[in-house]
Amino acid sequence: MPAYFEDLSVGQVASLGTTAVDDRTLAAFIAAFAPGWSPDRGAPDAMVYAIWSRLDAAASADWPQTKRVGVDALRWARNPPAGELLRGRMTVLAKDPVGDAKGVVMAQHDLLDEAGRLVFSCLTRSVFACRG
Repeated sequence: MPAYFEDLSVGQVASLGTTAVDDRTLAAFIAAFAPGWSPDRGAPDAMVYAIWSRLDAAASADWPQTKRVGVDALRWARNPPAGELLRGRMTVLAKDPVGDAKGVVMAQHDLLDEAGRLVFSCLTRSVFACRG
């Protein structure tokens, strides 16, 4: 990645990068958005979503993805503790051309911990430009 719509193939996997759950960021997030949540429980679900969203935005900034039209089937599997290194990946599940200039790509996004265990996943639909 980056790749135009016609360059993508079903089953293709793209890295979204890695980031660690920082203890100071975790404490600040809890104070601002999850009062009452104990840091001993790991990152709250909303922070896990924010981590995935940040990785996805940074990874796709140079892609010919013109619009995200849906984020569905959100699933939280665990709450990673402070210090945990997380990595994101996107797997292309399906493609649907829309005219000559663009197409919709359906993908699964996963956030995995250091042991490769699932932390978070979701399905997305995005519009990608064609090379033409």
